[in-house]
Amino acid sequence: MRIMGLDVGSRTVGVAVSDEMGWTAQGIETISINEDRNQFGFERIGEIIKEYRIEQIIVGLPKNMNNTIGPRGEASMTYAEELRSRFQLPVQLWDERLSTMAAERVLLEADVSRKKRKKVIDKMAAVMILQGFLDSQQL
Repeated sequence: MRIMGLDVGSRTVGVAVSDEMGWTAQGIETISINEDRNQFGFERIGEIIKEYRIEQIIVGLPKNMNNTIGPRGEASMTYAEELRSRFQLPVQLWDERLSTMAAERVLLEADVSRKKRKKVIDKMAAVMILQGFLDSQQL
């Protein structure tokens, strides 16, 4: 069963997909979106769902450190609801606190330039979100 992981931001959506066994997450791409123009990348997400035969979607939920949900978290919850409605797949929210920071650290340790980091950070954060979910399922 393949699972898709999404890191939803205000300008981009990072996309990761699991292997068929559900053990590892691989970054696929970063989709440009524009919340102000109601362009959310759903068409491209639909294409990826078909291409990889996705059966479940995990959406990162950016909580505050005190466990409250702010405006970005609410936006992710709305995005998850729209995914459920459009694609008729199970969509689960996953606590993504510090996933972007962890992705940044991995890229820094790999000595990736700032310019390249900017291009892949959201995709890498999606990998961290999905891998965290996959690891929790193996327990």
